Amino acid sequence: MAIRQGLLALLSRGSRYGYQLRTEFEASTGATWPLNIGQVYTTLSRMERDGLVSPGEQDDQGRVVYTITEAGRAEMERWFSTPVVQADRPRDELVIKLAMAVTAGADVRPVIQAQRVATMRTLQELTRAKRANVEGPAQRLVLDSMIFQAEAEQRWLDHCEAVLAASSQTQERQR
Repeated sequence: MAIRQGLLALLSRGSRYGYQLRTEFEASTGATWPLNIGQVYTTLSRMERDGLVSPGEQDDQGRVVYTITEAGRAEMERWFSTPVVQADRPRDELVIKLAMAVTAGADVRPVIQAQRVATMRTLQELTRAKRANVEGPAQRLVLDSMIFQAEAEQRWLDHCEAVLAASSQTQERQR
């Protein structure tokens, strides 16, 4: 998710200053995606330049309140209505690591096992977090997604082991 569109979504609920946006962004994502306050203000400056937000006057504490513009609402609606395609997602470092390990002829089993342990630990932490302190549907959706991704990764690691074992058996028979 682009920070820009996330901030626009938050501003669609009303005017906010940068720190409020950062806090609400992190709360909405269950604190799974921490934002640097500098990143928030840099993004707000770019959105102001692009006509997506307009700054208000500084309050007595020097904070500037930002308001979404009609162009900002249009961009947010465009984002909501456009599906996320696989090509838009970042490359999966684990997939690349395993592919390169296989290509290099490395023993992939310890790589898979180390990842399995780390993923299981993550899955347990996410499950505990979900039980302990979900503060609404946005956080629950984020945590559920992360849990499902970890579960899928575990299944994929099982699949990798099976494919590599079958490949190894095929190579043995060909010798």
